[in-house]
Amino acid sequence: MRVLITGVAGFIGFHLAKRLLARGDQVLGLDNLNDYYDVTLKEARLAQVKGQPGFRFYKLDLADREGIPRLFKEHEPEVVVNLAAQAGVRYAQQNPHAYIDSNLLGFANILEGCCHFGVKHLVFASSSSVYGANTKMPFSVHDNVDHPVSLYAASKKANELMAHTYSHLYGLPVTGLRFFTVYGPWGRPDMALFLFTKAILEGRPINVFNYGKMRRDFTYIDDIVEGMVRVLDKQPKPNPQWSGDSPDPGSSAAPYKLYNIGNNQPVELMRFIEVLENQLGVKAAKNMLPLQPGDVPATYADVDDLVRDVGFKPSTPIDVGIDRFVTWYRSYYRV
Repeated sequence: MRVLITGVAGFIGFHLAKRLLARGDQVLGLDNLNDYYDVTLKEARLAQVKGQPGFRFYKLDLADREGIPRLFKEHEPEVVVNLAAQAGVRYAQQNPHAYIDSNLLGFANILEGCCHFGVKHLVFASSSSVYGANTKMPFSVHDNVDHPVSLYAASKKANELMAHTYSHLYGLPVTGLRFFTVYGPWGRPDMALFLFTKAILEGRPINVFNYGKMRRDFTYIDDIVEGMVRVLDKQPKPNPQWSGDSPDPGSSAAPYKLYNIGNNQPVELMRFIEVLENQLGVKAAKNMLPLQPGDVPATYADVDDLVRDVGFKPSTPIDVGIDRFVTWYRSYYRV
């Protein structure tokens, strides 16, 4: 297939590109290489795929209203995987306009490109953050998510609404993926595992929010990619049972579907830190801090729909995933 991956220099986009190239797909990669975090890490990821047969890279911003349709017209991708976004919950309070430009304006450009240039399937990244103030566990795609607690979460909920509208109006097959705390080699420097590892190895204390009373459905990158590949190969169909009298948020009368991709096994943050300490062979000094604005105390994914529809359930335990991350980190940074 001809697959356009936006955010290809990002953590998930880079791993997905490697996987699709390995099976023989043509990958068109797009990224603006912004400086939200270390650009050299993004360039190092790109170096792993540049030069491979079937890969082409374009440095382009999603918000470029002329550049995006030009790219669609020139390359006619069959499948689009939209992973480019301004990420991060806490950063939204410092730079809210970055989320509007990338996650809303940029996503609108992708939707326009998909429906005007014959894309057969759009798969886009949503987030577990959309569950916001919900407390019923595990989080299900069939629950309403109308109370986001961060601008990032609101932008991802908006993406789901925008995508459904285009699916309804134009028959565009669309699948949204709610990722749950993705971690692993080549991970993002603003995420807890990376921040903790760096601080511990440098002899600095780590910031432990909500006084350690956090639970996260940590999901290993290989599981995320496996789920994504299976989903992008399965075009969504309208749900014939869908009814406006009792609307199901996870499906539609249009060819639109939502899935959680999470490990389905939430882990206490203190346990996560303990496993990391064991892998590093160093005990962490801890700054115990209150819950940060925009954060939620727990996440836990219901993955029944994913298992039923594509036959896959993430299962990598944290001791395996953290060990692989630490091995990569020590090698990459020569620690």
